[in-house]
Amino acid sequence: MSNNLRSIKMILFPLLVILLISCVQTTYPKSKKVDEQKSLESYISLGMAYLDRNDRDSSRRNFERALDIDGGSHEAHNGMGLLYELNGEIALAEKSFKRSLSENRGFTQARVNYGVFLYGEQRYQEAYDNFELASKDLKYDRRGLALAYVGQAAQKLNNGVRAKSAFEHSVNIDNQLSLPIIELAQISFAEKNYAAAKNYLDQYARIEGQSPKSLWLGIRIERIFGNKDKESSYALALRNLHPYSKEYLEYKKLRDQ
Repeated sequence: MSNNLRSIKMILFPLLVILLISCVQTTYPKSKKVDEQKSLESYISLGMAYLDRNDRDSSRRNFERALDIDGGSHEAHNGMGLLYELNGEIALAEKSFKRSLSENRGFTQARVNYGVFLYGEQRYQEAYDNFELASKDLKYDRRGLALAYVGQAAQKLNNGVRAKSAFEHSVNIDNQLSLPIIELAQISFAEKNYAAAKNYLDQYARIEGQSPKSLWLGIRIERIFGNKDKESSYALALRNLHPYSKEYLEYKKLRDQ
């Protein structure tokens, strides 16, 4: 993120907090239910905003206030799940995600978050099942990302066919997602479809720039095509930018052969 964007974010966040707090403090004497609903929504929004800034204490207080208003709020329980996961409180995180989904099985964002949690715990089959369910929600605005997660979980389960189809579907829905693109580049390389791998790699670079994974793949692709200058350029970038990455160690093994 550029310095200008960071500055804008620092300016806008206090304004967001003031706006949301004012919403919480507004009273509607004619409708207590309306007042509580607006307060609930504001506390949840504040909780997520503080969580995004890694202000965990403030985030917790707002989620707890939301649950004081509505103990069955699926959004507040989802927020608590994210907070507990961030704190490394594994049992509490899973309990919160499950509670969120028990309150609203159609809350796809919680299902994706739960899937990410399960993936991090190396419970790949359960993660895969949740990602698959999430990817079937045609109204979910991050469906492409859910499909990319399906692909990653499928890879862990050694289901290469499903992984490839999920990544391709993901890119078809959102061609600006870097995750499935770099995975398709690596799959194409493994299949010896080097032209496709190069195209995916170039597409990834336009979206994401360079990463250890893409640089290492670029080295191997350019070596196959015999483009020594480009290979050297990738290798130099990998050495200078990511000297302690596992990809650089792999490159050194290749170089020393």
